[in-house]
Amino acid sequence: MTAPAAGPLPLDGTVVVVGASLAGLRAAQELRALRFAGRLVMVGEERHLPYDRPPLSKQVLAGTWPPERAVLADRRRMEELGVDLRLGRRAESLDAASRRVTLDDGTVLGADGVVVATGARPRVLAAAGPTGASVLRTLDDCERLRASVTARGPGCSVVVVGAGFIGSEVAATCTQLGCAVTVLEALAVPLAPAVGELVGGALGALHTRHGVDLRTGVAVTALRGREGPAGGYEVDLGDGGVLQADEVVVGVGVVPNTEWLEGSGLEIDDGLVCDASLFAADGVVGAGDVCRWTWRDGDDDVKVRIEHWEVASQMGSAAARSLVAGRDGAAAFDPVPYFWSDQYGMRIQVLGRPAPTDEVVVVDGSLEAEDAKFVAVYGRKGRLSAALAVSSPRKLMAFRPLLVQGASLKEAVGLLGS
Repeated sequence: MTAPAAGPLPLDGTVVVVGASLAGLRAAQELRALRFAGRLVMVGEERHLPYDRPPLSKQVLAGTWPPERAVLADRRRMEELGVDLRLGRRAESLDAASRRVTLDDGTVLGADGVVVATGARPRVLAAAGPTGASVLRTLDDCERLRASVTARGPGCSVVVVGAGFIGSEVAATCTQLGCAVTVLEALAVPLAPAVGELVGGALGALHTRHGVDLRTGVAVTALRGREGPAGGYEVDLGDGGVLQADEVVVGVGVVPNTEWLEGSGLEIDDGLVCDASLFAADGVVGAGDVCRWTWRDGDDDVKVRIEHWEVASQMGSAAARSLVAGRDGAAAFDPVPYFWSDQYGMRIQVLGRPAPTDEVVVVDGSLEAEDAKFVAVYGRKGRLSAALAVSSPRKLMAFRPLLVQGASLKEAVGLLGS
């Protein structure tokens, strides 16, 4: 093994990919596409082969997809890639200077390059205590939740804590399964930090239109298991109310999985801190939800951690390219962020990175329309920062070139009418 310093990765060397999900898989695929012919080890804490997470809150939970359909690469494909899979193993530490990864079984993996793609885990709701409320991040989480609600049948009462995108998708899917769903959101307006209050209010209204009891500005103060053979929960609310529920699902954000990097010599601050080309150190790159990298946002360099499928996919590939090129020759990772969410038969899509303080202009449809179709654009300092659409994919994608060009908000407002 040869230390790469800031130079290119030896194509006959060893790379350890820590994280066997989307970003880690894309890194492995790109390494092979770039003619890396050396040893390629992938470490995954879960026992499953790399799988897709977006279908878990939708098709797999609904039962319209079998779990195996979410698999991104089966064993044959992984063998074709020449990946030494270490599934069901957890990375416990990394020495960044020597690029040595220690696993929970005591195995030490030395490498010329390391890809850190350990993702994130659901944030804990302090009020839940040890009650075992559900979260939805892994395939095992999904299968347990589906088994619970389907065993109880139509009318199963489900409380979803958090009206962000994951909570909203779970609420929509459980409604589809015939559950009686209540969504609790501590904020006055759902999704306000992500898309602003104007659009967040419109997206929150989708729940009420489909029979969901949406309660905003309400905090959960305690969660208790119900006694008796039927089980279930009692949910204490900040306004003094108490809800009875057969199932409680908590979706209040995620925390990047960086604990194993303590003492590694790398900078950790709301994720693994990386430069513009995704290097955390010579020979060590980050990818996916765990990575907080330097991104050029208009005229400013900002540190961002973006929890989107498309960004994770692109970042895994970009991290591999950076590793092969070396720190001195790597290009900046500069995506146009893209995100989508399927709820109640509608697709919400976002291009760019909206902020709650951005100016918002609805350029097509109406926020109050019964069909819920609309297109909105976001502006920051006079520049187009994002576009959001509900069930209008072609119209949304027309804004992508403008985001790449750094166009003005005024130009974006006039686009669909031109």
